[in-house]
Amino acid sequence: MVIELYDTTLRDGTQGEHINLSVQDKLLIAERLDDFGVDYIEGGWPSSNPKDEEFFEKSKALSLKRARLSSFGSTARSVSNIDNDPNLVGLLKSETPVITIFGKTWKAHSLKGLGISDEENAELINGSVRLLCSHGREVFFDAEHFFDGWKDNAAFAEKMLLAAVEAGAKRVILCDTNGGSLPHEVAAIVTRVRQIVSVPVGIHAHNDGGLAVANSIEAIRAGATQVQGTINGIGERCGNADLISIVPNVMLKMDGEFCNVRDLKQLTSMSKFVFEILNLPPDTKAPFVGKSAFAHKGGIHVSAVMKESSLYEHIDPALVGNRQRVLVSELAGQSNIRYKAQELGIALPEKGELFRNLVNHVKTLEHQGLQFDGAEASFELILRKAMGQFTPFFEVIESKINIENGRDMRSVDQAVLKVAVGGETELTVAHGDGPVNALDKALRKALIRFYPEIKVIRLIDYKVRVLEEKRGTSAKVRVLIESSDGQKTWGTVGVSTNIIEASLQALGDSINYYLFNIKSRASSDVAATPTLST
Repeated sequence: MVIELYDTTLRDGTQGEHINLSVQDKLLIAERLDDFGVDYIEGGWPSSNPKDEEFFEKSKALSLKRARLSSFGSTARSVSNIDNDPNLVGLLKSETPVITIFGKTWKAHSLKGLGISDEENAELINGSVRLLCSHGREVFFDAEHFFDGWKDNAAFAEKMLLAAVEAGAKRVILCDTNGGSLPHEVAAIVTRVRQIVSVPVGIHAHNDGGLAVANSIEAIRAGATQVQGTINGIGERCGNADLISIVPNVMLKMDGEFCNVRDLKQLTSMSKFVFEILNLPPDTKAPFVGKSAFAHKGGIHVSAVMKESSLYEHIDPALVGNRQRVLVSELAGQSNIRYKAQELGIALPEKGELFRNLVNHVKTLEHQGLQFDGAEASFELILRKAMGQFTPFFEVIESKINIENGRDMRSVDQAVLKVAVGGETELTVAHGDGPVNALDKALRKALIRFYPEIKVIRLIDYKVRVLEEKRGTSAKVRVLIESSDGQKTWGTVGVSTNIIEASLQALGDSINYYLFNIKSRASSDVAATPTLST
């Protein structure tokens, strides 16, 4: 079973809310899709906007190795003016080797929407396809609203398909445009269409019922040989069928293959690449490629996974370029902590009081509100401190925050810190944009003389969560901080009824973690340096 992969991220995907791509963005994504092995890349609708026209002009300079570009548009608007229809002229002007046009296959749309007869609608489809084919283009026909149209009037829907095939369409693509069909309906209708048409059948599913991937899979099982969709399932309303989920399901579970996809390990990085271009955060719960797709939290699960990963994982995550993760929480057992320790290169004792105390300590901290799912740096410091491998590089002895504001008064946020480093004490004052920023500046100011290397640390994310909502302003808060040195990122956490104290905990862990790592690397480098003898 060999399936053609048709991507419409650059056209249908851009119709989604909060989705916007520049011409350069589209060119970059097109190249990445080609590298992955997509057969057809739908670049846009050239007659609808200047951006798509510019894309098709600039795409001529692309050196695509496998993929063929397709332009997209509709059938002609009038039976009397097919040869000069502006939309069809624009499609030909794009000079793509493939052209995909859509036409009405739901009688209600042609009758009420276009106000034309069945014969006129069939003639629009036939004449439009025939014109494009006469110019040497490979033409695909997108049967818009086909499943709803077939359920309403099967004879009409099938007549429109045959009009396209008779005119020379190389593929007929059945579209679940409203996204409301069920898998068993899709399978039955695809089976029926394959009995009456002489060309390959494709599927184009939308996700309004949450079934776009399932419907695409069922269409393939029923004999469809082309699947259309978008990377990460982006698209109008609830999105399109997600190719990131369809491809591994077909290849790993259906013994199917795609014409040019060879390396599934690219899947996770490609998903992240498109999210990055879109300036959107990756979907952590995305099947196959999400950060949580192979994350384990329950102690019993982790114990089993450590013995045999297939007991709780439907595939080896490495097959799609992802990795297994074990989370530490109040649900964690000894297996979680031991797994994380191994991952960090920390040798824990097999048994004994030390290990039991460590497990209980972690559970107690989680019960108090600390969360290590996004704060693995804080968790590593806890492990290393328990094993005698880490001692804090500094201690905040006193902290004071001064906030001044009022009518006709300039707002002032000031932090005063007394910090001990070794046998010395440093007293610093700093102003900031808000109390936490002032605190961050004061702590760095106090430490920079002792540890000048911390100047590269940047706080890139700061989140606050109220843990005990019913207690109102006296509730505990959890502060999660993400930091970076420009090459690596790490997360730390703090919890307190005082947001300043919680922030200070997380900031302190962030700096301690960085210092511990760079000094550990430095020690390793020295140890690895050979001694020269004379």
